[in-house]
Amino acid sequence: MRLTTKGRFAVTAMIDLAARQADGPVTLAGIAERQKISLSYLEQLFGKLRRYKLVTSVRGPGGGYRLARDMRSITVTDIIIAVDEPLDATLCGGKQNCHDEHRCMTHDLWTNLNKRMYAYLDSVTLGALVAREVKPDPDVNVLREVRRRASVSLHDAATV
Repeated sequence: MRLTTKGRFAVTAMIDLAARQADGPVTLAGIAERQKISLSYLEQLFGKLRRYKLVTSVRGPGGGYRLARDMRSITVTDIIIAVDEPLDATLCGGKQNCHDEHRCMTHDLWTNLNKRMYAYLDSVTLGALVAREVKPDPDVNVLREVRRRASVSLHDAATV
């Protein structure tokens, strides 16, 4: 359950587009150069973003892409779904056939994680990312503490 380069690049490219579109349509070549993303890869991603009506294309000289909606109404979830990014912690894709066609013991754990992941990503708008309103969560230290406890437990178990 990792966010792959497809999702990361799509979000990055959309932030670049949103931040620059006030000056007119933004070219994929410009995004590719600034963000160090392959132009052909961006073309594939923007085809999907266009089908989901997140961007529109402007043809001709001075053409490029624009957001199809206000950046404050486009969420990270919208972008991830548009590029077919699977963010699923379950092994069964939510079908409850995880273990020999039966629901596994941890199905609800991973399903709840999926819900929280999507709820968070759905709460973050493209506008907030452009305005740099998304700040580190102060609870990031919790992860460090959990890792520290795990390494101490491993050390203690090894000395027994």
